[in-house]
Amino acid sequence: MKPISRALATSVLVAALAACGSQTQATTGLTLRNCDTDVLFPAPAQRLFVNDGNLISMVLALGAQDKVAAVSSLQRDADTLRKHYGPVVDELKTVAPEYPSRETVLAQRPDVMVAGWSYGYDEAKNLTPATLRKDGVAAYVLTESCRQLDGERQRGITDPWTALRTDLTNLGTITGHTDHATEVTADLDRRLAALNSAPQPDREPTVFLFDSASDTIYSSGKFGAPQAILEAAGARNILDDVEDSWTTVSWERLAAADPDAIMFVDYPQQSFAEKVDLLRAKPGINQLRAITEGHFLNLPYAMWTSGPLNIDAAEQIRKQFERWNMVPASTVEPRADDAVR
Repeated sequence: MKPISRALATSVLVAALAACGSQTQATTGLTLRNCDTDVLFPAPAQRLFVNDGNLISMVLALGAQDKVAAVSSLQRDADTLRKHYGPVVDELKTVAPEYPSRETVLAQRPDVMVAGWSYGYDEAKNLTPATLRKDGVAAYVLTESCRQLDGERQRGITDPWTALRTDLTNLGTITGHTDHATEVTADLDRRLAALNSAPQPDREPTVFLFDSASDTIYSSGKFGAPQAILEAAGARNILDDVEDSWTTVSWERLAAADPDAIMFVDYPQQSFAEKVDLLRAKPGINQLRAITEGHFLNLPYAMWTSGPLNIDAAEQIRKQFERWNMVPASTVEPRADDAVR
């Protein structure tokens, strides 16, 4: 956020940019269902502002980078996205290393912003779908992040694979890349079917997803992409009873579960080594099976958050379970190895 002493200048700039955006945005377009609401979008969009690696991966998977005016929060996932989508990643215009301010978004004169609740949209920054509409910008909300009730924080209104298919289809329509969307979702379904038909264990291995921690642990419940990823890999998320996508739980919840494996979301705020050190230093926790046996897997943020790389994560986790002899051998072959070691 810009300093308060510059607020007047900023407000003038925002007003001017909003006017520009309103002049370029189509007055007619297409109506799509997004978070149980009918929303009007330009048809097709010409200037997307896309926040976060998982949402950027959706646009790249659709071949719609030509519709992207700017992106933010790319840096932590750049290497992963290059591995899967090639040098086009470096052609994207990056305007903020982390989540953007409203002023940063409007400065790019987008006709659509693609983000989510806790994936860029933020009341504290006055950057929400409602405020963007007032500025002449249509706002697409990541389906995984849809709030269950207006004004409340719990997120998730459908199962994660359905949420992903919905976003790929909708973004394909918004960008005019419907054929690509059909191809991407068909590939997703083929690979998911292969995982589901792989030999299953007599007992599903249990997994705790460790995002980050302090007094509590940030993890993921039944509506988050990790739920779908772990199920497809033949495992059970120990927070599958939590009616939320991403949420905090107590250390006691981890201790009571005593999972077969702990998997990590890799990003700079708290390194993999720091997380492992924290687990191994905490009395009681350091005696859990996953920790004493070293059953850890660390994957990038863009693979755990809702996006087309979720199926890659599921395949890689399945093979790791096979190496640990927790599930039977299968013919599943991951297309890449994204583990961060």
